Amino acid sequence: MRRKIGLDELLERAPSQGPVPGAVQGAGPVQGQQGAASQPGPAAPRVRAPHTEFEFELPLGYVDDEGTVHRHGAMRLATARDELMPQIDLRVKENPAYLSVVLLSHVITRLGDVTDVHAGIVERMYATDVAFLQDLYQRINSEGHTRAAVTCPHCDGAFEVDLAGGRLGES
Repeated sequence: MRRKIGLDELLERAPSQGPVPGAVQGAGPVQGQQGAASQPGPAAPRVRAPHTEFEFELPLGYVDDEGTVHRHGAMRLATARDELMPQIDLRVKENPAYLSVVLLSHVITRLGDVTDVHAGIVERMYATDVAFLQDLYQRINSEGHTRAAVTCPHCDGAFEVDLAGGRLGES
């Protein structure tokens, strides 16, 4: 018998707690192939792990309480949990515009010397930097990279730029 579980219960369960009792799990072996997984065979080809963390440089930078400017940071790819958590956050329920603040605070792994990036830090960033991070989030989570194809308006030459940062003229 299967039982329905709510989003809250699903999100509260740590990955180490294992499957939810009675919940539907991945299908087992196909009938007639029960022993196939245990039989030795050729090794599966190694698949390269996806790039999951992206470095960036903020246009203006986050200024902490001591006046230090933090411009370099890293953002990881979002998980389904990252996308679901803001939906049950009371701050987001009260003000839907707060969703991007909560979401960015989950996926930014480092900002200069700051390793504990939380919603309060994102709230205190300049709007230009938040817009930059929202664009970066969208780009890496939908396209998987931070590069963009551009065309020079003067010579019509096509080339690629990395939107995550770096100074103009650097390679």
